[in-house]
Amino acid sequence: MTESLVGRTAVVTGGGNGLGRAMCRSLSVAGARVIAVGRKKSTVEETLAGLQGPGRAAVCDVADPDSVRALVEELVGEDVSILVNNAGVAGPVKPLIDVEPGEWDGVFDINVRGVYQMCRAFLPAMIERGSGDVVNLASVSGKRPLLNRTPYTASKMAVIGLTTTLAGEVGPAGVAVNSLSPGPVAGPRMQRNFRLEAERTGTTEAEAEREFVSRSLMKRMVTEEEVGDALVRMLGMSGLCGADIDLSAGMVAR
Repeated sequence: MTESLVGRTAVVTGGGNGLGRAMCRSLSVAGARVIAVGRKKSTVEETLAGLQGPGRAAVCDVADPDSVRALVEELVGEDVSILVNNAGVAGPVKPLIDVEPGEWDGVFDINVRGVYQMCRAFLPAMIERGSGDVVNLASVSGKRPLLNRTPYTASKMAVIGLTTTLAGEVGPAGVAVNSLSPGPVAGPRMQRNFRLEAERTGTTEAEAEREFVSRSLMKRMVTEEEVGDALVRMLGMSGLCGADIDLSAGMVAR
């Protein structure tokens, strides 16, 4: 299934940590040449150092048009046939009526505008070539209530809408566009959420975590490695286009 990735070049935004780093590792193991993109040079270089195969680190703020243009110029000569739009921010945790316009825009600038700008920048070469893959990272949070997180959930549903429509625009040219929607991913970010929830409710972190994972059919969260593996499998599925794939351990199945 992964033989089709050998020799291909993948750009991964948000590649300096977390899910982005895990997906870079999985792509590298599958034989792709990985270009890890992030806002901090030090973090993407750390990702690069941990890859199994060849790669490259690049700095870019996906919300900034000039920065995206500079990235395209920097990568002239790279035959990019895989674009993974992973860069994103969590945004504020508060009721919508308390969210300031600048906070709302800050989430959409990266989570949605960033996807648009990267697709606009890298799709022309794929269309000209007649092949390519774009995978946009959405979230199950865009498809179920997540109280006090309206900017984030709205942005992720926007990514799903962007994906399905864009797939219809470029699919006839041989370019597949899909989205991957992870559920809550085990790691430092979720532990922080459990700590805050425990403080809010007067319980323990362990109790907050147990209550949260009880909503999952598998009674657990997914791992970064599972998300990376899912990405590779999606890229190996010929004919997958315009799809949104849930990877949530059953978090949205009921």
